[in-house]
Order: sequence, then structure tokens, then C-alpha cells
Amino acid sequence: MLANFLIGLREGLEASLIVGILVAYCIKSGKNKALSGIFWGTLVAILVSIGVGIALSEFVEVAPPGINEIIAGFASILAVVFVTWMIFWMARQAKNMRQELHDKVDQAGEKNFTLVAVAFFAVIREGVETAVFLWSASRATGSDTNPVLGATLGLLIAAVLGYFVYRGALKLNLRKFFQVTGAFLIIVAAGILAYGIHELQEIGWLPFLTTTSYDISNVIPKDSAIDTLLRGTISFRSAPSQLESVIWLCYVLVIGWLFLKPAKKN
Repeated sequence: MLANFLIGLREGLEASLIVGILVAYCIKSGKNKALSGIFWGTLVAILVSIGVGIALSEFVEVAPPGINEIIAGFASILAVVFVTWMIFWMARQAKNMRQELHDKVDQAGEKNFTLVAVAFFAVIREGVETAVFLWSASRATGSDTNPVLGATLGLLIAAVLGYFVYRGALKLNLRKFFQVTGAFLIIVAAGILAYGIHELQEIGWLPFLTTTSYDISNVIPKDSAIDTLLRGTISFRSAPSQLESVIWLCYVLVIGWLFLKPAKKN
């Protein structure tokens, strides 16, 4: 639940800030008529994102044996690629995001359809990333960790925070927020990546390093309160294969080092 809550909170806040920037700039520049275009573009992006999540869930439900694991494995790996790119993009490019969005609104002028497209493409990236990552995280953590509830709470709180930031009633240190949540999401993503590897090993696509690297199920029994908590936060597995452990460790060390290393000063 916590992992999905954090994903929903972070991604939802990013989308809220984007919409807030677009709305605030339109009002400031006297383009109030453009607000309807931003509304429709945002709404369509949200609906498409929800559709992606539902489509993944429904397709996996009816997929024949073997196909289910292939979809889960590759979708999990793709989700990790998405979230890794998103973490670094937000850390390095967010300072220019406001100006880029302002420029797009200026270029659109009073063309309502163009503003629909501006809002749609600004939000859809966050939405699809969120849908795929939440779906993969839910598969990795299990339904008993209440992933849907966690994601819904995260998105709702993100919407409220985004509104208060837009209204100027709340000041957030966004750099620190995205830095802390980014570091935690690296741990979450490592667990989802290991889960994707597990699914592909299940069908024999990665038939090496399949021996169990460690087994602490006698210490943390499956479906116990601690097991549920750890799965819900970091996609924990009590008896992973050697390949899962190697992939998890390599991802955390490499991506964690790249994320935490000091940025070069120009």
C-alpha cells in the first residue's frame, strides 16, 4: 500500500503542478478562454491513463497460461524504465518546466484545440507512467497489500496539495520532495524489476541463476503482517532467486549512485 501511495502522490503531484502552471499562466496573460482547452486536454489524458491501467488488468485476466507471466514480466521492466527516466528527468529538468509550458501556451495563442493538445501531452506522460507503474507495483506486492487504496489516497492528496500550491496557500520545497521520494522509488523500482525477472524465470525465459539466493521465510512467514508490510513498501520477496538478487542489487547501487551523486556545476 505504501509503495502505491508514494507512486500516486509523487506522480499525481507532478501532474497537478503541470496543470497549475498552465492555468496560472493563462489567467495571468488574460487567456481565460483557453482554460476550457486545458480542462478538456487534462480530462482526456486522465481517462486515457485510467484506460491503460484497466486494459492491462483485463488483458492479463483473460490471457492464457504463460502469456500472463510474459505480460507481467515485460510490463514490470517497462514500468521500471519509465520511472527511472522520470526520476532523473524531474531531478534535472524541472527547473525549466515552467518556462517550457509558458512557451507552449504562447505558441498556441487562442487556438482552443492546440491548447487541448498542450494540456493532453503535458499530462499524459505522467498518467501513462503512473498507470503502468501502479499496475506493476500491484502485481509485485499482491492484492492483500491494498494497492488500489494506497494509489487512490496518494492521488487524492496530490490533487489537494497541487491546488494549495497553485493558490499560494502552501509552500513546498519541491526539490527536496522529489529528491526524497525519488530515492525511495529507486528501492520500489528495484523490487518491481526483480519481480519482472521472477515472472520471466517462471516460464523458463531466463533459465540461469535460478537457485534460491536466500530463504528467510522461516523468519518472516509468507502472508504474515511483516511480510505484507514489506511487500507493500518495497516489493519484498523472502526467497528470491540468485538472478533476482543480483538484478535488485545492481539496480539499487548503479541507479542510486547516479541519482545521489552531486550534479556538476557549470
